[in-house]
Amino acid sequence: MEAVAKLRNYPTSPRKMRLLADEIRGMNVEKALALLEHHPQHSSTPLHKLLWSAVKNWEQKNGEQSAADASLIVKTIFVDGGRVLKRMRPAPQGRGYRVRKRSNHVTIIVDSKAIAETKN
Repeated sequence: MEAVAKLRNYPTSPRKMRLLADEIRGMNVEKALALLEHHPQHSSTPLHKLLWSAVKNWEQKNGEQSAADASLIVKTIFVDGGRVLKRMRPAPQGRGYRVRKRSNHVTIIVDSKAIAETKN
């Protein structure tokens, strides 16, 4: 049984978050948590918390089974663009340049390895 966790409107560009998401896609959850915990990129902290939340959601759904016994994997992870805050920056000759402050939405789905392999 799979479990889902979502992060909404995180204030970093989707492109930067996708770099990390591509690294952990299809990876074992324990390895992915270790990678995100020690990754130098700023976006790794919220992604680590989100993955941990997905693991805890899976444990709640499956009752007596623990995540360590089930060998969970990151089945699906995707990053979508969120809201864009538009700001103005002063520019030469009385003009103003538009600054687009982007945000993103991240969705992680974790599942046990044996079940994920039989469905594919």
